[in-house]
Amino acid sequence: MTGSRVGSAGAWIAPDADTIAGLAATAREALPAPIRAAAADVSVRVAEAAPEEVMESLGATDVYEITGLYDGTPLTDRGATLESGEMPATVWLYRRAILDEWAARPGVTLGTLVAHILVHEFAHHFGWSDEEIAEIDRWWDWEERPDDGP
Repeated sequence: MTGSRVGSAGAWIAPDADTIAGLAATAREALPAPIRAAAADVSVRVAEAAPEEVMESLGATDVYEITGLYDGTPLTDRGATLESGEMPATVWLYRRAILDEWAARPGVTLGTLVAHILVHEFAHHFGWSDEEIAEIDRWWDWEERPDDGP
């Protein structure tokens, strides 16, 4: 799946939420079995953009800043099972920000980008902070990795 389609008039059509969700499902299935199993209870959902309350809570001012979000209690902060009334964890993928990031990274496929965001958000499920992820993953450091993929 390339992530882009051409309409009847030959114009490029931006990938829709179902396309992003399909790429995320493919990426999830490709994870090593132990990681896949540990994240089995995490749902993955696609929305157009981060809601205002998410933007405010993260101190973001631009809807294109937030490509994904882990919404849940990390495994390091809870028991093996959910407490009564606790909502299951969700990884949110924000389509508009993802497409903006994709456009800014020539040579990176949409599938690669979605997989990278998904893995980043799953890392939060396993209890990693953004700072800890950044120590081993230079993807978001544009000076280090301008457009050569993960």
